[in-house]
Amino acid sequence: MAKGMRELKAKIRSTRNTMQITKAMELVAASRLRRAQEAATAARPYADKLKEVVASIAAGSKDVKHPMLQTRPIKRTGYLVITSDRGLAGGYNANLLRNVLNTIRNRHSSPDEYVLFVIGRKGRDFFRRRGMAIAKEVTGLPDSPVFADIKAIAQEAVKGFEDGLYDELYLCYNQFINAITQRPVERQLLPLVSENVSAAGPTTTYQYEPSAEEVLNTLLPKYAETLIFSALLDAKASEFGARMTAMGNATKNAQKMIQTLTLHYNRARQAAITQEISEIVGGANALMG
Repeated sequence: MAKGMRELKAKIRSTRNTMQITKAMELVAASRLRRAQEAATAARPYADKLKEVVASIAAGSKDVKHPMLQTRPIKRTGYLVITSDRGLAGGYNANLLRNVLNTIRNRHSSPDEYVLFVIGRKGRDFFRRRGMAIAKEVTGLPDSPVFADIKAIAQEAVKGFEDGLYDELYLCYNQFINAITQRPVERQLLPLVSENVSAAGPTTTYQYEPSAEEVLNTLLPKYAETLIFSALLDAKASEFGARMTAMGNATKNAQKMIQTLTLHYNRARQAAITQEISEIVGGANALMG
């Protein structure tokens, strides 16, 4: 009985220590989520202005042709997958990677039909374990990334489409809905679809030097890279939201476990006291008899 009580007491102490850790991680994730949301919001005006300029050129110069705006027969597909470096975020990585894997298996019959670009250690390890080749990877991103952190992989992914190494490029990441909900999405990045370059409402008329075509050649790759960075910021907010929720649930589960273990401990302690009293009474009766 005494041994069982010691084990229960040790388990309660261990669970309480774990609860303190998960609570601290929940608070840290909440703080980082707030900063990630602010970063995503701050990046939108630049992307919106770039979209406006690109839409103005595309609408005003019908004769301007660019490979990033033209569709072609699909022989090979590129995927840029954004995951996290760390776990403890519930189904944040698992749900996305399962969707990407199912998409690849349903859409392609050979590894020669697709190219993988991966951001995040979890995604890299996932595809490596399955023997799937990765064209380029980026890991170890800070909690508040800047464009320079992913510039190399973004430029290579966009240039691969321009050079004809693949005929379409998809962004796969977790879209931030709110702190509780993150939705795995697959969005076509290239060729730039009409919804990505069409302007809503009235647009400003621009004059371009040296020519609209030259400006478009410079702006379109930058615009595509900006969309990748915006997706990364959205994915970061999703990661912290998922981790905050997961750690919050872990803290609640630890509290319930502590309550259950404490109840078992009190019952065992009460039973031990009752047994000791019974033994004392029995011994006294024996001496009196």
